[in-house]
Amino acid sequence: MKIINKITKLNRPCFSFEFFPPKTDEGDIKLFKVVQELQNLNPDFVSVTYGAGGSTREKTFSICEKIQKEFNIVTMSHYTCVGSGREDIKENLNKLSKIGIENIIALRGDPPKDTGKFQKHEKGFLNATELIKFIREEGFEFGIAAGCYPEKHPDSPTPEQDVENLKKKIDSGTDFLLTQLFFENSKFYTFINLAKKNGINIPIIPGIMPITSFSQIQRFKDLANCSIPDVLIQKLDKVKENPDEFKKISLDFTVNQCKDLLQNDVFGIHLYTLNQSNATLEILKLIK
Repeated sequence: MKIINKITKLNRPCFSFEFFPPKTDEGDIKLFKVVQELQNLNPDFVSVTYGAGGSTREKTFSICEKIQKEFNIVTMSHYTCVGSGREDIKENLNKLSKIGIENIIALRGDPPKDTGKFQKHEKGFLNATELIKFIREEGFEFGIAAGCYPEKHPDSPTPEQDVENLKKKIDSGTDFLLTQLFFENSKFYTFINLAKKNGINIPIIPGIMPITSFSQIQRFKDLANCSIPDVLIQKLDKVKENPDEFKKISLDFTVNQCKDLLQNDVFGIHLYTLNQSNATLEILKLIK
């Protein structure tokens, strides 16, 4: 089933989760245990990432296949154009079709670590817009999601230009959007208003991740180009040596953030799980 058809027919917000491919056999066992635990929440779909430079692509595909077939959950694969030419991309998309994956989130992708800025493959694409256009022109029938940044993409000089580029991505054939993580809802609402002014009317689903360790704060700021409220950082700083209190403060913040989003009629909540179930279970219990 295409996710866009599912979420537009729901008379409620959708709830979905993201996983990543583990690096070890033990990690694989843990991941599928987490999927089994979260299956009881009846997610509307899940997504599976892969590493910088497409480094875990085959494993991502096999995880997607297993989750969809064995757990009966609509599963969306990440797909990036980094490091790949047109023929490789076409071959990989055919693989996804053959294993029954009907949904992808099409992204430019990050270059491998320590290789500098993104470099276009000589026979590939410069960005997600070109990738999405290629997928549609080649006649693939995937449901296609794309990413967006409520606080603008790091490579965009202004939010206005970022949204203009986003509109090109949508016009190329995107069905719905998933946001990068953020912690200030006011910035998400400003982004939504700017998107609407630019004629963007497809569903935009906010991506949310609770902070589970103090060391994540700077990493989130750097990787997601997001701001984190000073008052939250101060509260977490005071209890960073107390795991139980840290978890309570962080999850309270995330639950309130999600409740506010749902009260403002978002299409759903996409939770970045980090392959863990406890926080996700607690959050969904309090917001669904």
